[in-house]
Amino acid sequence: MSAEPSPPRWIGPARHELPLIDERGLAAARATEVAIAAAIERGQERWATFLASLPDRFRDGDLRDMRAAGMRGRAAFGPKDSIRDVLPAEVTEALLEAVDRLLRELNRFDRSGRRE
Repeated sequence: MSAEPSPPRWIGPARHELPLIDERGLAAARATEVAIAAAIERGQERWATFLASLPDRFRDGDLRDMRAAGMRGRAAFGPKDSIRDVLPAEVTEALLEAVDRLLRELNRFDRSGRRE
């Protein structure tokens, strides 16, 4: 019997050690929850399902998981198939802004070279 390999462990600072990134993650989680509620309200189950895992990842994930969630959130704004086509602008723009702000802050952290 072979055991499943464990997923690679995150090596780096904890979220609470990076308050600005943590704050941006929480903002992205709230914006995603609003978008999910709007999608459900409008019968857009596809988009609700697409976004469903993101709030927890934004709220509780490590930096790598937050980046992956951010990229998935950004993917909802595709050129041919976009969440903008089915949800109100105030919801989609808030989501896009929150995700972009998080990704910019993660990029700044990466460029700083800090790996405490």
